[in-house]
Amino acid sequence: MSGRALNKVILPADQNYRESGERSNPIWLLFNPKHPAVRHYIWTPVLSEIQDKVYRELHTRIDTKKFYIRNAVSDSKIVPNTQNWWDNKVSLEINEFREIALQYKPKIIISFGAFPYEFVRRVYKKRPEKGPKYWGTTNLGDEFGKTMANFDIQKTNIVPLLRRVVTSNKFIEEIDLADNYFQYVGLKIAEKIIEHQDSLNIWIE
Repeated sequence: MSGRALNKVILPADQNYRESGERSNPIWLLFNPKHPAVRHYIWTPVLSEIQDKVYRELHTRIDTKKFYIRNAVSDSKIVPNTQNWWDNKVSLEINEFREIALQYKPKIIISFGAFPYEFVRRVYKKRPEKGPKYWGTTNLGDEFGKTMANFDIQKTNIVPLLRRVVTSNKFIEEIDLADNYFQYVGLKIAEKIIEHQDSLNIWIE
């Protein structure tokens, strides 16, 4: 397959596909293949908030069909668990993703849940490496806040979102329960997109 063809990876929205969208797009989404429904019950309401804010501010919309969407690993059977958090097969997937990311240099990688976030941290060799229980809701929420505070359009920004929303968690309580989590993170992401609108080729023409 040619380099140009690899850049135009546009596939139907079928969960059996490893990737879809365009690698050259500045916004990437990274999922755990064990939880395909996350695209619907987390990403869809977050995206709705982003689009609403963008439209109100800029009177245009984001062309989301070109977002590069990828499962962190090709086989859900190798997703680590608490007994086998990381093995050679996952390391190979990390190396593959690193090559793609270094080539295309996305501005924003949005991950969903503990495994995709730690996966992309290791892609970018962030230390220290963490185990499966570390990235609970509170710690992921803290990382989201740090990313927004330190957002830099000149580099790749890793934006961790939750895989599920639990209303009893401290982080969720601080942002006024689960229904407002989507609004909270959606508005924060939208603000960065609006701030850097001229550096992001993501708009519907």
